[in-house]
Amino acid sequence: MIRDAIAGQFGAAIDTLEAAIRACPDSLWSDTNRNPQFWYLAYHALFFADLYLSPGQEGFKPPAPYTLSEFDPSGLMPERVYTRDEMLAYLEHDRRKFRGIMAEWTDERAAEVLSFGSITGTLAEVMLYNLRHLQHHSAQLNLILRQVTNAAPRWVVRTPKL
Repeated sequence: MIRDAIAGQFGAAIDTLEAAIRACPDSLWSDTNRNPQFWYLAYHALFFADLYLSPGQEGFKPPAPYTLSEFDPSGLMPERVYTRDEMLAYLEHDRRKFRGIMAEWTDERAAEVLSFGSITGTLAEVMLYNLRHLQHHSAQLNLILRQVTNAAPRWVVRTPKL
């Protein structure tokens, strides 16, 4: 039961982020007058979703072309603007990792303790934390879209069964 709830709602959070990425006009994607820039908020959300879908922080490495710049305490930005297609590819990477976790979900697995720096919790709790983080940044992106274009993607109730 909890697996299906997490699957439907976490999947909806990924779908919400995807809709925001797809809805962003080219002129807004890397608008340097915005701080943070739209592309960077999407990247940040996807980077940490990837991290929290991993067994732990130790040994974590995002797929190319991404780096570990998000761990830099000074707020180091990536060396370049990532394209929409790169962000959508990263989103699919995260979606595959999420589906893999859901495919192996058991009560025992959900109770496993994971550690990500200052964030430690069971897999179930980390999944909920990750969902909240994704939704937080998706909401920021949708607010920016509404402010700039007077439109934003529709609310995603849940993702259909995996």
